[in-house]
Amino acid sequence: MTTILERHTSVETPTEATATTMRAAVVHDFDRPLQLDMVAKPVAGPGEIVVRIEASGLCHTDIHAAHGDWPVKPTPPFTPGHEGVGIVDEIGPDVTEVVVGDRVAIPWLGYACGICDYCVSGWETLCLEQKNMGYTLDGSFADYVKAYARYVVKVPVGVDPVDAAPLTCAGVTTYKAVKVAGTKPSDLVAVFGVGGLGHLAIQYAAIAGGRVVAVDLVDEKLELATELGAEFTVNAGKEDPAEFIQMLGGADQAIALAVSPASFEQAYRSLRRGGTLVFVALPAENHIELPIFETVLNGITVVGSIVGTRVDLREVFELHAAGKTHVIRETRSLGTVNEAMADVEAGRIPARVVFTPDADAAPAA
Repeated sequence: MTTILERHTSVETPTEATATTMRAAVVHDFDRPLQLDMVAKPVAGPGEIVVRIEASGLCHTDIHAAHGDWPVKPTPPFTPGHEGVGIVDEIGPDVTEVVVGDRVAIPWLGYACGICDYCVSGWETLCLEQKNMGYTLDGSFADYVKAYARYVVKVPVGVDPVDAAPLTCAGVTTYKAVKVAGTKPSDLVAVFGVGGLGHLAIQYAAIAGGRVVAVDLVDEKLELATELGAEFTVNAGKEDPAEFIQMLGGADQAIALAVSPASFEQAYRSLRRGGTLVFVALPAENHIELPIFETVLNGITVVGSIVGTRVDLREVFELHAAGKTHVIRETRSLGTVNEAMADVEAGRIPARVVFTPDADAAPAA
């Protein structure tokens, strides 16, 4: 596929052009809220660029990072954010991939070695030398972010940066999950969790030809799922979703996107013989129970899917530019980061929060 990309230029004020400091939302301690600090503006080194952030999505991974939930933890102080989109402000020596003025997306995979077996076989997301934005590298919850030029992805003409931000992680993650699931036309695909990831997974499964059943605990999210292409919906707080899906014949694929081990187990039980369960969400409770006998007897496949590659993200952008997907999001200012995280954890957000430099709260698109 080919993509036409545009270069964005803007006239900077002297203050912007000569700024040496910037705002950043910083995690100083896993037990404390993020702090909006004035920090040094990054400087591009060899192979690096500095991007002026226009939009940065809030992913549940950012919340896990800020809380130190996972076995491998980031090291404070650090700045979260891996759904950053903005304009290239500075390029370092030896950068040939982009120029100043390009609009780019800065995804979770901030760096990979490029030469290991994983990288050269199209699985750069498994590289053992990888660095991750907002985790091992300072991320995009800031006015500017430094990134490796080789691992950003240009944003196509006509794609709103506020849409592009959630697509940079939520989009490419669920797009890859549908690919890993192997969804084919007429397959029944169960999407567990209709939110920032799930509302996009529904669309990608439908694009692949699947018949989608959406599972959530909130009726309003299930109504959204129907609007986005789900053929069936089930409220897991009111009835057993596995029993409901089995009455439909069982799912060919189930994609686990809710940060709840119980939902993973429900997703497993929803499968028909020969079905595939795709692990995507990463609950802080890092285990579930699955039966060995039934897995073997029924020929069940359980597979993990971790984000997507630069090629996957280009495809995600092209689908959106072609009008095939719709991003549900609301914008907030970066100064509301702690309140936004609390709202996401409480399930008060229909899909995605996107931070913009000076945004007032706006209704969902």
